[in-house]
Amino acid sequence: MLYVSWDFPTAKVRMLPLRHALAVAAVQVFILSENWALGKNINFYNVRPPLDPTPFPNSFKCFTCENAGDNYNCNRWAEDKWCPQNTQYCLTVHHFTSHGRSTSITKKCASRSECHFVGCHHSRDSEHTECRSCCEGMICNVELPTNHTNAVFAVMHAQRTSGSGAPTPSLPALAWVSVLLLMQ
Repeated sequence: MLYVSWDFPTAKVRMLPLRHALAVAAVQVFILSENWALGKNINFYNVRPPLDPTPFPNSFKCFTCENAGDNYNCNRWAEDKWCPQNTQYCLTVHHFTSHGRSTSITKKCASRSECHFVGCHHSRDSEHTECRSCCEGMICNVELPTNHTNAVFAVMHAQRTSGSGAPTPSLPALAWVSVLLLMQ
């Protein structure tokens, strides 16, 4: 049989509430620091499509900010609203120093005409570079353009010309044909 003694020295009993309070405080500090660390590591690529109804067919959203100091804060605090009907793309304008430090970031919904001037331009007077990129798709403007390789006009679907002949087969159709050929 197990016997428990309730004979505690009074000094030890008084220390228990203090130890308990310190343990609770340590856990709270850990939880708060964990939330702060998680907030700094938001995965902007894992943004889910909105559940609210779309205002019109082919509606989309872009990250939007005006003259933000860095890409993280631009994306983190971007206003969550649908792009106007007269826009089809997301525009990003990135100004940065010769050392690559961002000085200004603007992201917004854009029309096709606003996307004609993509690319990078270096200003010798101010020693700054401006890179502009446009993309098509829901919240597609996560990254910043930093050079001629990524300062581009990226569209999801190629624009068909009026003189195009036969329709292009879709990717699922090509996959099914490949599977059928492999089964033979």
